[in-house]
This record gives sequence, structure tokens and C-alpha cells, in this order.
Amino acid sequence: MDSSQLLKGVLDLAVLAVLDERDGYGYDVVRRLREAGLDEVGDASVYGTLRRLFKAGALTSYVVASDEGPHRKYYGLNDTGRRLYADSAKTWASFSATMAALLKEERP
Repeated sequence: MDSSQLLKGVLDLAVLAVLDERDGYGYDVVRRLREAGLDEVGDASVYGTLRRLFKAGALTSYVVASDEGPHRKYYGLNDTGRRLYADSAKTWASFSATMAALLKEERP
């Protein structure tokens, strides 16, 4: 099975989960997702997801000066984002439990 297709379906939830821990800038979010085991996540996909979630009103953003280069745009969850994260996490938990039950069934 192509895991990239699965990743597309859960990238919003994964990004929200990372930002629920603490705010982050684009590449920081990518790095944290990869450290969590989502090795195939693409930079452009994460940056696009951050922009889309921001436009949807789920994220706040602010700029922080960096000693290592240009200023960084940080993203964080707002109340809408926290509700979206909670709802999406419940949906994922239900879906993954259903899939786990299906996969445990013996097939002839």
C-alpha cells in the first residue's frame, strides 16, 4: 500500500498534533513530523497545509527574528484549531479502531 496516500489523508491532523505541543515555523513542523516517524512528509505539503489551516482560521501566526537567517513565521493553534484538532482526533481514533478490528479478522 502506498503510504503517501494515507499521509495525505491525515496530514492536517498530524500538523495540528505537532502544533498542539508547541508553536512552530514551517521547517520546524516538518522536522518534528519526521522525528515522529512520518519520514515521507514533504516540505511543500506541510507548508501548504499550514497556509490552508491558517486561511481556514484554525491557526494564528507571528514573526520571530532569527539569528540564523531570515525571520521565521511561527504558527500556533487558536480556539478554532484546538476544536478542529479535538474533533479530528476523535474521528481518527474511531476510524483506526475500526481498521484495527477489520485487520484482526481471519480471512480464508
